[in-house]
Amino acid sequence: MKFISYSRYFLYIAYNWTFAIARHIIRHEIRGEKEYGINSTGADELKGMEAKGIDISHATIYMPASYDLLENLFDQLTPTDYNHFVDIGSGKGRAMCVAAAKGFKKVTGIDFSKDFCVAARENLALLKKRIPTLQYNVINNDAFYFEIDSNVDCIFMFNPFDEIIMKAVINNIEKSLRKLPRDITLIYCNPLHKDLFLKRKYVSVYHTQTLKYLEADILIKRDSLV
Repeated sequence: MKFISYSRYFLYIAYNWTFAIARHIIRHEIRGEKEYGINSTGADELKGMEAKGIDISHATIYMPASYDLLENLFDQLTPTDYNHFVDIGSGKGRAMCVAAAKGFKKVTGIDFSKDFCVAARENLALLKKRIPTLQYNVINNDAFYFEIDSNVDCIFMFNPFDEIIMKAVINNIEKSLRKLPRDITLIYCNPLHKDLFLKRKYVSVYHTQTLKYLEADILIKRDSLV
């Protein structure tokens, strides 16, 4: 079953991107799924949601961030310094699982797909067997309406939606920061709308790009700039 899933994923990436990227990603895909003991492989599953009557007009395709990219990003941070990690557009929960394995104590995911939320909960439950102290929550909601808790200080996104929703998400973050001024870290993979954050006084403190599309930024907004 895994072989079929990996094969489909490889062909999908090779067709839509390049053979080199597909080879790079699938190598880490097989390693990562085994190392973390989860099942999060998949791509372009939004068409099934559209058939169920779910509005996907502002969403991008489902595709989890590559394991090596996630590990690189989390290695730039000290997870135990953070109170609450939130993945907006969390899909099947891969980023939350890697974050937890790296040391984040409390993780929350939000996704508009019920099926993805179910898969994310299953993956986090598997990880909790290895990390009993892990606190996790997965919320089925639209990012447009999601209120950011005042204890959230690290947010992850893998280009989950278009500029319209992204602007709403930024406004939601800003509302939270006004309620309780604090430093906040944003981990942004495939950062197509990074300029929207830079205009709000976020500062890029780390940038990485392995191959085309395997790109990410870590941005921080300081309390004094809120």
